[in-house]
Amino acid sequence: MSGVVVVGAQWGDEGKGKITDYLAMQANMIVRYQGGSNAGHTVVVEGQEYKLHLIPSGILYEDKVCVIGNGVVLDPEVLIKEIDYLKSRGKSCDNLLISDRAQLLFPYHKMLDAAEEESRGEGKIGTTRRGIGPAYMDKSARAGIRVHHLLDWDEFTQLLKRAVTNKSAMLRRVYGIECPDAGELLEQFKEYASRIARYVTDTSVVINEALDRGENVLFEGAQGTLLDIDHGTYPFVTSSHPVAGGACIGAGVGPTKIDKVIGVAKAYTSRVGDGPFPTELFDEVGDWIREKGHEYGTTTGRPRRCGWLDTAIIRHAVRVSGLTGLAVTRLDTLGGLKEVKICREYRYNGKVLENFPASLKVLQQCEPVYEVLPGWEDDISGCTRFEDLPKPARDYVQRIGELCRCPVDLISLGRERTQTIRLNEIF
Repeated sequence: MSGVVVVGAQWGDEGKGKITDYLAMQANMIVRYQGGSNAGHTVVVEGQEYKLHLIPSGILYEDKVCVIGNGVVLDPEVLIKEIDYLKSRGKSCDNLLISDRAQLLFPYHKMLDAAEEESRGEGKIGTTRRGIGPAYMDKSARAGIRVHHLLDWDEFTQLLKRAVTNKSAMLRRVYGIECPDAGELLEQFKEYASRIARYVTDTSVVINEALDRGENVLFEGAQGTLLDIDHGTYPFVTSSHPVAGGACIGAGVGPTKIDKVIGVAKAYTSRVGDGPFPTELFDEVGDWIREKGHEYGTTTGRPRRCGWLDTAIIRHAVRVSGLTGLAVTRLDTLGGLKEVKICREYRYNGKVLENFPASLKVLQQCEPVYEVLPGWEDDISGCTRFEDLPKPARDYVQRIGELCRCPVDLISLGRERTQTIRLNEIF
């Protein structure tokens, strides 16, 4: 038995979809444990690109069980479109399961998300406006509606009518917006219920039984460590727990079932949305990295902010998620630079900070302390062994492991599943 969690070690968009898809080759089950349709995981297999938002990245293997866990907020409209999209490309989705305890996301959540973001003015968080925050707010307020309620239509009708009454009052009085009619929503969700009922089960039981049978289970997170509601750059964060501890809660397994935690980190740093970013580049190098690395959001298409690798961030991820290994992605993107930089620590008010601060005011004033390493001109995207990489690229990877105090287990040299070098066994 082996339970392995894949987490983002930066601000998300690190390439977790590819790493999950790659590790899924050795897994029996892949579980998505948090987030919603604000996530965007891209997988490329034999030149074919697949963009996923709710369904685990292991769905391209028909012999693997794929689970949407209880920690996810589920937008049925997005899910059904995703199922239809995959079916149109020859993927049956018969291997998909959905937790009966997952929270449902409704159109009024999206309306509230957009209205609240607009009301913040210059203090916008940078939300995707997919309704994720308001859906998690309802969950925490014990006012949410769960997937299993869809299977009891009388109860669902009662709960939805009550929710629409409450949301209508808020939308109208605070934002001057009309909420969709309850009858409309009931009609929509009756169709959704008929489509997804076959996938619904108590997934915690299924996952734990698989682990007890000695199977390999891979837990896939969305977003990244610095978007965690507790451990991220609050308030510029998501509404759930992308860190490894979120896998236990969001999948319904105990911490004793987790054997390894792999943190995915780009060979540089990127982020979408607002907030401090100490190593951000505002010059032609930053633009070059963005274009060469195709740094545009999978879900929103927004250009990502790019900068040098920040190991203070990754050490933070190593600590709060207990990372046992790193998967370094997009190493090929840096090929062609004469020199590459790594932020070792920060300088703040004349003092050296090795650890990532909680205060955004402090972070905004942190000056990165860089190590400068030789770059490499070679195209490394075709390398299949670590020894095949040019020495500067090998030295860069080794220095990442040293500064992050965590071994590098995997290196990704491109978007294809096959463009991966494994340094250590995971399962």
